[in-house]
Amino acid sequence: MTSRPETPLLDTVKFPADLRKLPENRLPQLACELRAELVDAVSQTGGHLGAGLGVVELTVALHYVFDTPTDRLIWDVGHQAYPHKILTGRRDRIRTLRQEGGLSGFTRRTESEYDPFGAAHSSTSISAGLGMAVGRDLDGRRNNVIAVIGDGAMSAGMAFEALNNAGALDARLIVILNDNDMSIAPPTGAMSAYLARLASGRTYLGLRDFGKKLTSYLGKRAESAVARAVEHARGYVTGGTLFEELGFFHIGPIDGHNLEHLIPVLKNVRDHGDGPVLIHVVTQKGKGYAPAEAAPDKYHGVGKFDVITGAQAKPPANAPSYTRVFAESLIQEAREDEKIVAITAAMPAGTGLDLFGKTFPSRTFDVGIAEQHAVTFAAGLATEGFKPFAAIYSTFLQRAYDQVVHDVAIQKLPVRFPIDRAGFVGADGPTHCGAFDTAFLATLPGFVVMAAADEAELRHMVRTAAAYDEGPISFRYPRGDGVGVDLPERGSEFEIGKGRILREGTKVAILSFGTRLKDCLLAAEELDAAGLSTTVADARFAKPLDEDLVRRLAREHEVLITVEEGAVGGFASHVLHFLAHEGALETGLKVRPLVLPDSFTDQAKPEKMYADARLDSAGIVRAVFVALGQGSQAARA
Repeated sequence: MTSRPETPLLDTVKFPADLRKLPENRLPQLACELRAELVDAVSQTGGHLGAGLGVVELTVALHYVFDTPTDRLIWDVGHQAYPHKILTGRRDRIRTLRQEGGLSGFTRRTESEYDPFGAAHSSTSISAGLGMAVGRDLDGRRNNVIAVIGDGAMSAGMAFEALNNAGALDARLIVILNDNDMSIAPPTGAMSAYLARLASGRTYLGLRDFGKKLTSYLGKRAESAVARAVEHARGYVTGGTLFEELGFFHIGPIDGHNLEHLIPVLKNVRDHGDGPVLIHVVTQKGKGYAPAEAAPDKYHGVGKFDVITGAQAKPPANAPSYTRVFAESLIQEAREDEKIVAITAAMPAGTGLDLFGKTFPSRTFDVGIAEQHAVTFAAGLATEGFKPFAAIYSTFLQRAYDQVVHDVAIQKLPVRFPIDRAGFVGADGPTHCGAFDTAFLATLPGFVVMAAADEAELRHMVRTAAAYDEGPISFRYPRGDGVGVDLPERGSEFEIGKGRILREGTKVAILSFGTRLKDCLLAAEELDAAGLSTTVADARFAKPLDEDLVRRLAREHEVLITVEEGAVGGFASHVLHFLAHEGALETGLKVRPLVLPDSFTDQAKPEKMYADARLDSAGIVRAVFVALGQGSQAARA
């Protein structure tokens, strides 16, 4: 067990107001202590480490120069926000990150006044910041609005929609482009810093505005050749970048780890700038912690780890993860069918498609943080006879719903949607909980919607999706390890719209959709022991619904419990709709749908989340007793 790092200067800073009392020459020491505190805290909790280490100096500089929280500071995604949390009154709770009752792993408005906008999905910061800037102007206020966005998040169309709008409005907005992938040439020392400082100063800004006015005047009154010459000269002086074309004043690139370079530029922009400004800052993921610098991908998101060695704690060896089973199954199918291609939206490792990509690099496409494009790109591939698997987390697929409806479903294109992280996601909390995919996909005409009960079922569903060419098809599976069933060497094709019965009973029927099946079987054992003969069935399909199976369960049992790890409006709604039209609800059948709570569920350990949602075996047993009017039994359950 290592001792806590010594942080004498950081100990004097609880809020940014304390930070702003320090002389500038003490800030490098503060940054060093902040980095040590961050590494120590995340080593105990796990979480996002690399991105936070990369913005330590930038965080210090922003809170030093700007009057937060009056000046609004928005962190895109939130992966970068741990140093920000430490400096804004939450250091005493930083070792509760991502734990039940603790700090969120992302920015959150209810957590602190220093978090003006909650963010866990990327590429929203510029849009939110522009809204705040316009609101400020309408109110006649003068505070600054600063949005910090990473180069990866800039791959999303939404970021450019916001840039375009901000430029058109000529709104007073400061965007910090945190370039931590070195995708653009790095800054080159003192000359680069000098030029950035010069370009952000009052004299240069006045010259730039004069040039813009002159260009505009000549464009109207003189021959086009003269206008083009002046515009070319202005472009040469101001950089002539895409950002300038969108209406932003572009500064940089500058070294994001050099406070002597950062602070003068930020002060100049604060004091002299007008209209939208973009500052290009180059940083290094994992900066200052050798293991993270050496392997930034492995230290983007980490479990608990040893600070000295960097070795991450390994979970006990259990069944393979659902994600890995999906990837290996897809590789199997792709070996048999050269038309299979795979698409990810900047999540190759998270979706398992990094494994697919190693085997089939020319058939793997990472489109960046662009789920909308990913879906329509897949639709285009489908029109050419290919079999695209667009592997997207449930919570991220929400961002592409119009494309799913308009570009895929209406045209009945056979795009396959593997939906990872379906249901609860533990420490990632409400922003990443996959609650809604069944509800928003099963409502679409012609969509086949499946859910895997275990890893073997997942392998079968990959095979089924690969073989299905009649229209769009999806299959959902959760985060984490499987339940430990034996895996077939290769999956088998399911008959579309047909479920299965796993155990027969006479009084109670439990109909499961997805991975709650294991708890349904445990509940059945307990119910049988209590004298309630119980049938357990796995629906496999929410759409098309196995009507014969549902009809039989309703006809032959007194109680029907549906169980799913999804929101109200999903699988159970389709079952109830069918039963209502069949007249089964008028025969005395007692139906109880068990779904996720109609609320956004905060982070906790998964088993606690299931218990609180009453989706574990005890909750299922209790629902049966309540349906039968056996209140005392329900209370004991």
